[in-house]
Amino acid sequence: MTPPRPASRSARRAAATALALACGLVLSACGSSDDAAPHGSPPRSGARSGTTTVTDATHASVEVPAAPERVVALSEMDLDSALALGVKPVGLAAGRGQKGAPEYLGKQAEGIPVVGAVTGPDIEKVVRVKPDVILAGQLSDEQVLAQLRRIAPTVVTIGGDKSWKKSLQLTAKALGRTDRAKKLLADYDSAAATLKKDLGDDAGLSVSVARYSAKGTAVMQQGVFISDVLGDLGFRRPGIQNEPGKGHSTPISDENLHEIDGDWLFIGTLSSAGPDAGLLRTLTDKPAYRELKAVRDGHASVIDGSKWTSLGGAEAAASVLGDIRKAMVK
Repeated sequence: MTPPRPASRSARRAAATALALACGLVLSACGSSDDAAPHGSPPRSGARSGTTTVTDATHASVEVPAAPERVVALSEMDLDSALALGVKPVGLAAGRGQKGAPEYLGKQAEGIPVVGAVTGPDIEKVVRVKPDVILAGQLSDEQVLAQLRRIAPTVVTIGGDKSWKKSLQLTAKALGRTDRAKKLLADYDSAAATLKKDLGDDAGLSVSVARYSAKGTAVMQQGVFISDVLGDLGFRRPGIQNEPGKGHSTPISDENLHEIDGDWLFIGTLSSAGPDAGLLRTLTDKPAYRELKAVRDGHASVIDGSKWTSLGGAEAAASVLGDIRKAMVK
């Protein structure tokens, strides 16, 4: 009789994930009644001591631990918010163009396992870190959300307007840190007001923000983190940067490179290492780039694209204010 073939590695991994999810369902059902649980949470027997209910960005009610200890952050903004609130997650999704945390959060996020990417979480890896709360960013795939909800209470933290301030406040409720969020926002408002005053007449200048990658140049339009910060300072934006974008950034051809011009230009790449290392030099060597007014005037500043041109958050916002002060305040 021919012995059965050993299961393939992929089959074993799939079985392990299914078993872990099933266990999660069994554990969450233990001791529960037939009452329906809030949307976004594993089945529970109603409100219990040590838990609280939050309304997430999709208007779902999610019952979470009052003081979660094992938090998974599935977006750059979730990671930024959690760290700013004094919580170090047990799992993170790799940042845009990164293998791990966004470069500007690298030291703070050191040692946190990667459990997903911008494209979505790795369910098996999420199970492995045993979260008690999952911060799901702007994840909208209902099938993936259903899988996550079987593992732990899952909070969609980013709304359609992608406001880092609203996301911070929602994350703070989910993590039991609302007082910390209020202080962070008050400190930011104070720093922004002081910077705007110190900028004087320059606060009304036109400021452009662009990112360069192997695919070319892109500008940041309205509806993203950095545009909100620049708006708080009263800056004007050139050309299409005054308009809402269809995606996170808008590609610009070399023929239209003049569209990244302004009184000031802040430009960078997503990473100073790997494929992006030294990449910006390719752009700065182009005649069309050297002809930009901001470049000729010495008003082109190289920035960390992982901070300025990604989802952002409280940590990023405070650091961006510092970058602008260093570049523009005399």
